[in-house]
Amino acid sequence: MSLAARRVSYGYGAAKAGLHDAPARQRTAGALAQPGGAAGHSGPFDTAAARPAATASLAVRDVSVAIARGSLTALLGPNGCGKTTLLKLLSGVLRPHAGEITLDDHPLAGIPRRLAAQRIAVVPQETHPAFDYSVLEMVLMGRHPHLRAFQLEGPGDLTIARDALASTGTSHLADRPYMTLSGGEKQRVIIASALAQAPEILLLDEPTASLDLGYQLEIASLLARLNRQRLVTMVLATHDLNLAASVCDTVIAMRDGRVLAAGATADVLTSSMVRRLYDVDADVAFHERAGHLTVVPVSRQ
Repeated sequence: MSLAARRVSYGYGAAKAGLHDAPARQRTAGALAQPGGAAGHSGPFDTAAARPAATASLAVRDVSVAIARGSLTALLGPNGCGKTTLLKLLSGVLRPHAGEITLDDHPLAGIPRRLAAQRIAVVPQETHPAFDYSVLEMVLMGRHPHLRAFQLEGPGDLTIARDALASTGTSHLADRPYMTLSGGEKQRVIIASALAQAPEILLLDEPTASLDLGYQLEIASLLARLNRQRLVTMVLATHDLNLAASVCDTVIAMRDGRVLAAGATADVLTSSMVRRLYDVDADVAFHERAGHLTVVPVSRQ
């Protein structure tokens, strides 16, 4: 299994030329912006005829990346560099205006939406359900891609949902209203919902944003464990360089919509790369006690 972008470009101003994003109805029931509607489309998209308008602002420019099976990959770069856009392209929420996204060498746009969602799950920065769902109901939404039209969840789906709760340490929250949870608890529940999809690939957008230090460490440990034990391929967009250094084996560095470097974390996450990405001088060194690279910002250039 491999997920790849091949010379992909996407411009948000391209709608002026009659090009449009994938429809919002691709999201799953319950207004979740991740499991179920995150990947795939109902039919192929002719990228050869689709080009952004000359005035379009290209969020992603001629990007080619390959996500290896079982890898844990970080997308790094400053605000506005195209990380979230690339995640949306990889998930199928957005369609590239040039190039293509492939899953096992098959165009993602040609894979039925429901089938793609059985293989790719997304954990967004924030999830705002339309109704006051319980935690268990939120996690059960991850089973939607595996159900037929109007089919209700069965005992097997409930078992899978409870297993996902157990894997994320949230079983004790099953009956709690989702909106009463803390930020860290909510994030673990949404990861559980994504796991209930039984995906091969998990795409995460800023999984530790707005969390305190304890929850950041907890989420980092959870992702590393799920990647190791469940063999889930993960791609996470993050501003937390130390999170990337602690759990990711691969780094893709982006700036101005382009990939500057991609490869092993130790090879890409260097002082010189931090300077190129953020215009910041930083010390990057192996921390004996932590057991991984650490990044200490020193000054703005």
